Amino acid sequence: MSHEPWSANVEKLSDFLRISEATEYLGVSPNTLRNWVNAGKIAAVRHPVNDYRLFKREDLFRLSRIWKIAPFGLV
Repeated sequence: MSHEPWSANVEKLSDFLRISEATEYLGVSPNTLRNWVNAGKIAAVRHPVNDYRLFKREDLFRLSRIWKIAPFGLV
């Protein structure tokens, strides 16, 4: 699931965050987020012009919810 190519499935760029924004939102390092992409825990797409990794806001929200409840054994 790692890096998906940019596709027509992307509605609008405002639905996505760059890696620096995503790591700030999640409170993790860029390397941690890259490792999660490589492990298939979250998907990243590449920007068609600058090739930056982009993360869908809703995927980040879902991951943050799972990450916060996991220590309580609720997942």
